Amino acid sequence: MVLNQASLKRDGVQDYVSLRATAIVLALYSVFILGFFLITPEVTFEVWQALFANTLVKVFTLLALVSIAVHTRIGLWQVLTDYIKSAALRAVLQFFLYALAFAYVAVGLFVLWGA
Repeated sequence: MVLNQASLKRDGVQDYVSLRATAIVLALYSVFILGFFLITPEVTFEVWQALFANTLVKVFTLLALVSIAVHTRIGLWQVLTDYIKSAALRAVLQFFLYALAFAYVAVGLFVLWGA
């Protein structure tokens, strides 16, 4: 059985669509948060806590966190492959930066759903 090797890897179209989709999610989330600050006369801890007590806001925030991670992964891959010519150095940088992005999502999950 012959497998198409291209199907086992990311391709440019998938990266393009992923970047655009995550950018839309992040733009919508930014507008949502900005709108919240503009229409809320005084943002206190209680108001902020009440906003994030809503399950839909938690899910939207989680979607934004995952979008940041995907957007970061693709963007870092593009930048590192363009500017870091040493494959070993690029692999080490990618590992640490991807691990950092994963840690941000993990902390976001803990903050959103752990408390």
